[in-house]
Amino acid sequence: MAIKIRLARGGSKKRPFYRIVAADSRMPRDGRFIEKLGTYNPLLPKDSEERVKMDVERIQYWMSQGAQTTDRVSRFLEAAGVVEKKERSNPKKAVPGKAATERAEAKAAKAAEAAEAPASEDASAE
Repeated sequence: MAIKIRLARGGSKKRPFYRIVAADSRMPRDGRFIEKLGTYNPLLPKDSEERVKMDVERIQYWMSQGAQTTDRVSRFLEAAGVVEKKERSNPKKAVPGKAATERAEAKAAKAAEAAEAPASEDASAE
């Protein structure tokens, strides 16, 4: 059985609240879980101590049993100093999308036309 330490959503519509749980990876996100390990409330300010609460000892126990953490939970554990920080690389993050590239090209072409127009008018005026 593959165990995951992940978030299970609770709360009402547009008011999210998450439980950090150890669950079988085959179970649905909000479905059956083995043990509740903490909570995460994204509506609280980032510096609030109540935002993320975890039972670190139980999380370490489950990780020693072979449980894998999801990316978001591993970031919480990195912030708490439980696991070492992973090097993440997203080289496409800064590359603009297709529509933004087209807009930039159109803007550059329009600017080039505007720069050529006054130059030709100056030459004809002299």
